[in-house]
Amino acid sequence: MIKRSFDVVVAAVALVLCAPLLLAVAAAIKLEDHGPVLFRQERAGRRGRPFRIHKFRTMRDGPGSAVTSDTDDRITRVGRFLRASKLDELPQFYDVLIGHMSLVGPRPEVRRYVDCWPSLARWRILSVRPGITDPASIAYRNESAELAGADRPEDYYVSVVLPRKVEMYVRYVETRSFLGDLRILLRTVQAVLGR
Repeated sequence: MIKRSFDVVVAAVALVLCAPLLLAVAAAIKLEDHGPVLFRQERAGRRGRPFRIHKFRTMRDGPGSAVTSDTDDRITRVGRFLRASKLDELPQFYDVLIGHMSLVGPRPEVRRYVDCWPSLARWRILSVRPGITDPASIAYRNESAELAGADRPEDYYVSVVLPRKVEMYVRYVETRSFLGDLRILLRTVQAVLGR
């Protein structure tokens, strides 16, 4: 109850305080290529229930890998800045507010990657709400740069990055605490600010 109450209060305050920034980002996206402002994608939520995650759109439609590297030519100019600054994640405060996500928790994956998780790990990870940030998000803050160095980014993600993330997700679930979440939030802010 404490975690959920904290999530709701912080998400609501963040959405209000960030409203001018949200509008500015939306305008920049719209001005660049007139496409939709938001990107919505189905992810696996708590207990495996699907939900639609919200992000600012950073890419144009087109063929390409299911994972995104820094060299992906679908990324727009505005999108590149949003990804580097993590501003594309701001709409997820809405997902937290309505109960699909938490501020801190394992990052929600698409079903095709969740199906790659070992069954016991899958059960553990999906027992909690997915989050905007977690230890794996901090460790892989520059994941797209790592993927850019791989010949086959999606294969590299599934065989190398995803198993490491799963270990971190499980460790988070097994050791989570309110104070631990506060520390993760602080480390996330420091990582985003480059400290």
